[in-house]
Amino acid sequence: MRYAIGVDLGGTKTAAGVVDAAGKVLFQKQMPTLNRDGGEAILDATAALVSGLRNEAAAVGLEISAVGMGSAGVIDADRGAVISATDAILGWAGTRIADGLSARLGLPGGAVKVINDVHAHAIGEDWLGAGAGSSSTLMMAFGTGVGGSFVVAGRPLLGHRFVGGHVGHFASSYAVAADGSPLDCSCGHRGHVEAIASGPALHALYLRNGGDSRAVDTRQVFARASAGDPVALASVQTSARAAGQAVGGLGNVLDPEVVVVSGGLADAGALWWDEMTAAAAEELMPPLAGLRIVRATLGNTAAIVGAATLVL
Repeated sequence: MRYAIGVDLGGTKTAAGVVDAAGKVLFQKQMPTLNRDGGEAILDATAALVSGLRNEAAAVGLEISAVGMGSAGVIDADRGAVISATDAILGWAGTRIADGLSARLGLPGGAVKVINDVHAHAIGEDWLGAGAGSSSTLMMAFGTGVGGSFVVAGRPLLGHRFVGGHVGHFASSYAVAADGSPLDCSCGHRGHVEAIASGPALHALYLRNGGDSRAVDTRQVFARASAGDPVALASVQTSARAAGQAVGGLGNVLDPEVVVVSGGLADAGALWWDEMTAAAAEELMPPLAGLRIVRATLGNTAAIVGAATLVL
């Protein structure tokens, strides 16, 4: 059986695991991402993490000769390099991940392959998770940001410039302030889905609507909504409906066999989920009335497994 290491590099943490050809994660490690230290320092730390896993695998007779990575940022999957990245990881844009890791690990050219982390997550869910057995999977992730991927026959749609999957960055009718002006989005534009349907956007909406400033994050907004706080409840419903409108709208465009929804908001409970799916159903065209919209099932291992498939 073949084995590979899959790496999931995000703005906060980097996780990696030894994965077999059936998609089972045999060993796993994680560490904080050195997101203030620049690309070379991140590659040094990632190579050390991978080397540790290779040593563990070698100790039980498993040879690892290839590494797949899902990384934050817009990734040129042909070259294994970062085209652009947000300030969540300083100095990451321009980093040649595949070449840098290959050199540090003593691996030949082509032994390290890289893709965007949300695409890796979607590949994992399409292969072994909630999308398993489907011909096409639209995955949408609602958490710190809003991202996604459209996987057809096991392959994600990357786009001509590798920007495919940025599902948080098209217009939303919900992304407006009380005076009707479009809300600022993290991408530098205004009025996008992410500006209203992400976790931080939901928290900001609650505060704009006059919510209790002692609610310092989205989790506390959900707690207040569950306890009957009308401002918190209205904020959760608005953000969830924006997410559902986006799911339904993309469903109309792409006609996937299944939609898989992941991220912290998807895991927050029925209050968000029921509102989101109701809004999606209202948006879908009649032939798509039976479209399945399901929660992701692989959790934190999805991107590790998906990244490993790049080299398995």
